[in-house]
Amino acid sequence: MLVLAATPMGDIGDASQRLRDALGSADVIAAEDTRRTRSLAKALGVEITGRVVSFYDHVEIARIPALLDDIAAGLTVLLVTDAGMPSVSDPGYRLVAAAVARELPVTCLPGPSAVTTALALSGLPVERFCFDGFAPRKGGQRREWLRTLAAEQRACVFFEAPHRLADCLADAVTVLGPDRRAAVCRELTKTYEEVVRGTLAELAAWAVDGARGEITVVLAGAEPASADPADLVTEVETLVDSGMRLKDACAEVSAARGASRRELYDAVLSARSAG
Repeated sequence: MLVLAATPMGDIGDASQRLRDALGSADVIAAEDTRRTRSLAKALGVEITGRVVSFYDHVEIARIPALLDDIAAGLTVLLVTDAGMPSVSDPGYRLVAAAVARELPVTCLPGPSAVTTALALSGLPVERFCFDGFAPRKGGQRREWLRTLAAEQRACVFFEAPHRLADCLADAVTVLGPDRRAAVCRELTKTYEEVVRGTLAELAAWAVDGARGEITVVLAGAEPASADPADLVTEVETLVDSGMRLKDACAEVSAARGASRRELYDAVLSARSAG
């Protein structure tokens, strides 16, 4: 079968026993960087006995047919990337999709992920979130992407290169406003791990001096926009026509739409008087 395995982002102690076992027993190891994978195995005290092949962006598609044939022949193919979970902004999803299309078995050894680690450390409401990979490199495209997040009520996680972080946060201040809260997580699980929390304006000012290492940003979700009570009168009257009391209908609609219940009630009475 195809086995996806998460690898440590920095601290070797985050390697699971299942990862250790898989590195030592897999027939084939498809690695984003073969040297890093061999170094990881050595650090874990694991002897690799299987065949190791490179599996990075530029060779990914070319490698897939042979790896599928290995799986179909009954071999275990272990897929690992440099750090974190394969397929999450790393090579992997094309191989998974191809294996699924051929009805070959696929499983995953869970483990470290910068996405969930940053969410947990952010100090922001993250019950619901989206992941957007790397922020666009060019300023115009980046600002357009940020506009799509202006009304997004879920927290958003994304990666950014350290040399583009200051420009990205400056654009975020312009597009999303200075008061939106966020967290910049740097070098997660490594010796110089740092999490900087604050408003976008505060983080943009901090980033001007430069940041190093792997960067993960968590952006707080947008506050729900308050609806104009006058626009909700028809919705209330529909509930009243179905048999609901006016006060109950106003309570239900106001809760669902983020409007003031008292203002909505007054708007309905005003509309009735005008009618």
